[in-house]
Amino acid sequence: MPDLAGKVAIVTGASRGIGAAAAQALAEAGASVMLAARSLAPVEANAQHITLNGGKAAALTCDVSHYAACERLVHETTQRLGPPDILVNNAGVIEPISMVAAADPREWARSIEINLIGAYYAIRAVLPGMLERGHGDIINVSSGAAIRPLEGWSAYCTGKAGLAMLTRAIDLEHRAGGIRVFGFQPGTTDTDMQVTIRASGINMISRIPREQLTPVAHPARAIAYLCSSQADDLAGKEFSLRDDDFRRRLGF
Repeated sequence: MPDLAGKVAIVTGASRGIGAAAAQALAEAGASVMLAARSLAPVEANAQHITLNGGKAAALTCDVSHYAACERLVHETTQRLGPPDILVNNAGVIEPISMVAAADPREWARSIEINLIGAYYAIRAVLPGMLERGHGDIINVSSGAAIRPLEGWSAYCTGKAGLAMLTRAIDLEHRAGGIRVFGFQPGTTDTDMQVTIRASGINMISRIPREQLTPVAHPARAIAYLCSSQADDLAGKEFSLRDDDFRRRLGF
């Protein structure tokens, strides 16, 4: 496990699934963690679980589709835990699952607001402070959908493809300023999002049996690893937990 003692992390979408597990993994590695989500009760419960087990954590409501909320998230994190060294951009939605011709335009746009614009807002809020301090790690939770279209997922695929390009842009512009950014694809993971996907019955992903899904502890462990110097060579890249070399690094 990497040593993240003294580090401060923000995890968006931390109410459940990969976000909650990543917050736990970061705390176990020694980081102080701000858990953020649109609903306060679940992130408060997750933060309490971390503190009861000897970690340091706090919780805050944040709808990443509002820039002012992301600014408040960074401000509150700084006040309560210290300036953030790590941002895990995990907040995301799969809906609408619908063919392009039938998708509700408002739901389609809302998906982009959360999955792409929300990620940008969180980055934009945290990046100036990271640059001022000369270091920072940004983990954009990506997807295989960023590089291949899937039937019924036009909004999700488009948002993740945009996020992959944003990862490359940040690396191009700010690597010299001490910023490491990663486009991390966790693969098909056993989360509530997968419940929604299976219920839709659309495309091959919906037909993957639950027992074949990756447990959330695996991507959480990978995210903590990315915050260590051992991951320097992966900065600026889009890569998957399915990659054999990366899995070997993690001991899988």
